[in-house]
Amino acid sequence: MKYKLTLLLLACCSMMQAQTPVYLDPSKDIEARVEDALSRMTLAEKIDVIHAQSKFSSAGVKRLGMPDFWTDDGPHGVRPDVLWDEWEQAGQTNDSCVAFPALTCLAASWNPDCARAYGHALGEEALYRGKGMILGPGVNIYRTPLGGRNFEYMGEDPYLTSRMVVPYVQGLQSCGVASCVKHYCLNNDEEYRHQVNVIISDRALHEIYLPGFEAAVKEGKAWGIMGAYNLYKDEHNCHNQYTLNKILKQDWGFDGVVVSDWGGAHNLDQAVKNGLDMEFGTWTDGLTMGATNAYDNYYLSKGYQKAIVEGKYTTKELDEKVRRVLRLFFRTTMNKQRPYGFLCSESHYEVAQKVAAEGIVLLQNEGNVLPIKPEGKKILVVGENAIKMMTVGGGSSSLKAQHEISPLQGLQAKLKDSNCRIEFARGYVGDVGGSYNGVTTGQNLKDDRSAEELINEAVEKAKAADYVVIFGGLNKSDYQDCEGHDRKTMDLPYGQDKLITAIAAVNRQTVYVNISGNDVSMPWRKQVPSIVQGWFLGSEAGIGLADVLLGSTNPSGHLPFTWYESLDQCGAHSFGEAAFPGIWREGKKIIDEEYKEGIYVGYRWTDMKKQKPAFAFGHGLSYTTFKVTNLKAESNVTTDGNMTFKVDVTNTGTCEGSDVVQLYITDSKCSVDRPVKELKAFQKVSLKPGETKTVTLQTDKRALSFWDETTGDWKAEPGEFIAWAGDSSDRRTCKVKFTLK
Repeated sequence: MKYKLTLLLLACCSMMQAQTPVYLDPSKDIEARVEDALSRMTLAEKIDVIHAQSKFSSAGVKRLGMPDFWTDDGPHGVRPDVLWDEWEQAGQTNDSCVAFPALTCLAASWNPDCARAYGHALGEEALYRGKGMILGPGVNIYRTPLGGRNFEYMGEDPYLTSRMVVPYVQGLQSCGVASCVKHYCLNNDEEYRHQVNVIISDRALHEIYLPGFEAAVKEGKAWGIMGAYNLYKDEHNCHNQYTLNKILKQDWGFDGVVVSDWGGAHNLDQAVKNGLDMEFGTWTDGLTMGATNAYDNYYLSKGYQKAIVEGKYTTKELDEKVRRVLRLFFRTTMNKQRPYGFLCSESHYEVAQKVAAEGIVLLQNEGNVLPIKPEGKKILVVGENAIKMMTVGGGSSSLKAQHEISPLQGLQAKLKDSNCRIEFARGYVGDVGGSYNGVTTGQNLKDDRSAEELINEAVEKAKAADYVVIFGGLNKSDYQDCEGHDRKTMDLPYGQDKLITAIAAVNRQTVYVNISGNDVSMPWRKQVPSIVQGWFLGSEAGIGLADVLLGSTNPSGHLPFTWYESLDQCGAHSFGEAAFPGIWREGKKIIDEEYKEGIYVGYRWTDMKKQKPAFAFGHGLSYTTFKVTNLKAESNVTTDGNMTFKVDVTNTGTCEGSDVVQLYITDSKCSVDRPVKELKAFQKVSLKPGETKTVTLQTDKRALSFWDETTGDWKAEPGEFIAWAGDSSDRRTCKVKFTLK
């Protein structure tokens, strides 16, 4: 009896100890607090914090007063909440959000200040919703216009991507919300993304595909990195010895957490040893297979714990993972200085509208059809994309927006007090639905008329209109701008080419507004005087587009990728299926995709091949005109590679506007092949009519360097270089030579 009482007393004491929070000293620095917490945690608690416990959360350490950790998609707004372990809406009424423009639009602004404001506004919304980490931004390179997820990324150029991702990360994390930069790395297509093994030179990897991630880590100090689904060197990128342990953690000094993409872990030994810190997913295998207590069956869960107990692993790797997770906790959920969040505030809508205004690109404006002069005029608006909501769909970036103003609604709102008449014609029928993951737009766009009837109606109305504005392009359906699949063609869907050609033949005041995150072919381009790239603009889409079309906003966006005439101008499509989409290995489990174009992506390829694309990288027009002149180097000789350039920019037109001054560098003679030129600095500048400003642009030794595969490091060879300045990659108006000694 005495023995039983002793056991009962010991059990009660143990229970009391387990239920008493051990609060950690907040006066200690983060590293001291990490070690303090780690020393107090049990093996089971350590295992719990490194894997998911629900669709979007991992466990905290309740005994130590650490709350559960909540993540959320996405880079364009905070995704609505789902149930604990089902892809069904949680039914909340406070999880609507501001939908910000897609990241292609942000990149097209060429304005790092916009990126910082974007990240900060998103961070405030995430804070209000109780999120510790936002799964974004995306910085994968635009390798081919068929990439289904290109709209979530920042274009083709590693330098532009790097300059835009750093302030986004800093703005987001200033709110105490972690950025999880994705998808690291080489995730440049969607079809069979779990099976693609990328074969690429070290030089192309480091010069083109890694700089955005490197900048996010080294300069942005990102607290999270998400591994990609695909493989590199036959290892999945969510647990890859080379990309995670060697490059990310050893070479770049990354001290945050590596999070698996949902279901991206495939092997216990690699998950333990090859750099993965937190495993997320859905169901037992991270994808489809269900089981009781599914999350306990993850690779970094009970199986890992059992293997440690049995002596197959020590706790060395586990403790390193937990240190990183605890560091994340102290930066976010355990950060006493975290500010308060806001949801759907006026300032957030202002940010969304500003990014839209600065990112919309005027591609073509023959005869100055734009801006529209509406007084006493009749405007015909044509196209499903004038009325279709675009914030729902597209994959994990799908949102539950508090509101979304369509292009037609935006024009109607802006012209409601004018004597302008607006008519609408459907023109074509595409995706008439509007739902994703339980969120619905409430729109029913069904129209049973034939394509011929729709075109005929639009053409007849166009004959009587003073202006025709066609809103076409893509949407977020499968095989368009959407996660999970790549596009099958560059062509516009739903017979739009026929519609646009027919309207342009009867009305010379036709404006085409392309809504997409991708390049599309335009066989009718020379018949349509004005073309605008309108992106996916989020909540304020209609206002942003109306302001540009009517001239209250002077367009200042510039393309973040090369707009090809056709696929055969793209390097990735110039080597057969081995380069894209890859070739299945025998046994059909792995696809080998070889990046045979190497470093020659986008304008680097068209420059080398002396091709003229439809619109060059960096291209963007304005309602005024600019002149870039007098490029000078402060010194024409450098020994350390650091250079300062000054260049004059003049507004030679009749209205205020902004131009993007772009500096490209050419290596005149090198021991390896180098691109004709590469972007190495830029600045957006606003000018009044007749005003001239001198812009200062700085570069460093990295701007002169290439990745030397022999030494495995950056190398700048002494010799002559040329700096070019202009406002697009094909419009360089001045140059200066300088020497690296």
